[in-house]
Amino acid sequence: MHIDSGAAPPAMAQYRGEDGRAAAESHQTAVESIVHSFEEADEQQQHVSLSGYAFEDWFCLALFWVMGALVFLQFFTRYVLNDSFAWTEELAVYALIGVVFMGSAMCVRMCRHIQVDFLYRYLPKGLARVLATLIDLLRTLFFGYAVWLVYRYIDLVGVEPMTTIFWDKAYVYWLALAGFVMMFVRSVQVSVQNWRQGYSALENPAAYQSQD
Repeated sequence: MHIDSGAAPPAMAQYRGEDGRAAAESHQTAVESIVHSFEEADEQQQHVSLSGYAFEDWFCLALFWVMGALVFLQFFTRYVLNDSFAWTEELAVYALIGVVFMGSAMCVRMCRHIQVDFLYRYLPKGLARVLATLIDLLRTLFFGYAVWLVYRYIDLVGVEPMTTIFWDKAYVYWLALAGFVMMFVRSVQVSVQNWRQGYSALENPAAYQSQD
């Protein structure tokens, strides 16, 4: 009696065949999933909308690139040419100041400043609405007062020269003033919007999560 030890039993051969088909189907599914993800990415790129961006967003982007160019120039002159341009560091700092203040206006518009909404989970709806409206009013008044303070500051020390170049520091202070003016304007707009829709980011934070 001769037994072929190299031949697999029928049950084992069937198992291997089913396992191979399952692996092939799994591989095909993975490929289709990858192709589908690329198609979705292409569709999203085709439907990109820039309507949600405002003046302060583009201004911050331009100023950020200016700051990046100044930092790169400082690095290049210091470590490659071994002769650093001193004015690059000072101007980069001033550009960062502009990004901070104009970026703050962007955060006001999008309700992205730090705020604590824990208390609003337990307050009655009417009381929460009154408190949120009061906060909108106080925030707007604060930005208006800051505009007046910065303007007074420019009037007093605006002619002070910069350290490395013969420019007045008023240019930097005007950037800060523009930032506070934009914050005041955006705060008024947000307050009116909150009043019309009947809630703010404090009362209904989930409604603002879609903006991320």
